[in-house]
Amino acid sequence: MSRLAARFILLISLMSLALFGCTPSAAPTPSPDPTAKPLTIALVMKTLTNPFFVEMERGARQAEKEFGIRLVVKTAAQETSIEQQIKIVDDLIVAGVDAIVISPGDSQKLIPVLKKAQDAGILVINIDNQLDPETAETIGLKNVPFISVDNEQGAYLSAQELIKGITTPTKVAILEGIRSAKNAQQRKAGAERAFKEHPNITIAASETANWKIDEAYMVIKAMFEKDADIAAVFCSNDVMAFGVIEYLQEIKRTDVRVVGFDALDEAKAAIRAGTLIATIDQQAAKQGYMGIEYAVKGLKGDPLSGTILVDVLVVTAETLK
Repeated sequence: MSRLAARFILLISLMSLALFGCTPSAAPTPSPDPTAKPLTIALVMKTLTNPFFVEMERGARQAEKEFGIRLVVKTAAQETSIEQQIKIVDDLIVAGVDAIVISPGDSQKLIPVLKKAQDAGILVINIDNQLDPETAETIGLKNVPFISVDNEQGAYLSAQELIKGITTPTKVAILEGIRSAKNAQQRKAGAERAFKEHPNITIAASETANWKIDEAYMVIKAMFEKDADIAAVFCSNDVMAFGVIEYLQEIKRTDVRVVGFDALDEAKAAIRAGTLIATIDQQAAKQGYMGIEYAVKGLKGDPLSGTILVDVLVVTAETLK
């Protein structure tokens, strides 16, 4: 394990401990009827090895307190642990939860088990990474609200910051997320759109590092060994950006520009230190809060919108002042 990965894991542990000391900022709603059985809503996330999902849980915990529900939080070991996520949903069906709010690790493979949950009378809310609409229609998963950000636009804005001011021919690289995940596909597309609009930019390489810090280190190492002229790197999340930054520091390349996506605290620190140009805040806590809020509304019979987009916020050295 790299030194940066070890520090990153320590950061996650501290954030997880701090999570339970957070208090909601909004005014609490009236206390529910003490004789009524509280709704049980499960939040299923990809992992807690990424602080983005720690923030998502923080928002969901705030909603738990405000709405007086029982929140069950389940995560897989890693963002690539798709089969484990499927097993989690299966177990929640057996447990008979009222609703499942899920950030799926894969946009297609979770659909059959979520259809099973829906058939069992469990409300399904999709957050963060979108379930594939065509696959959902084929399998029969219907009326699942989706809460997230415009990932394509967020990546476009991040990539624009990466190439801002470039006036000479420049090679760039893209580090993708899990290729079967909709948000990874959208972020790659957004970065490509920004690069294709710029006459001096050439995409030298585009490879997946599956959202992982150590995998990103190895992928960017292979890219630079093949083409040392790469001068800018778009990373589809901050975690992969950390792996890229560590490699660049080891080879003493201070001339390579890097951007990320997620606005983690460590990413903001990297921006202040000058090793990261920009990142995108997709308001993870708000997504977690709204996922629970919509589940409560749906369980009460309120009509739900199909797609709800949270604003993306560009984070740079200027915005952090």
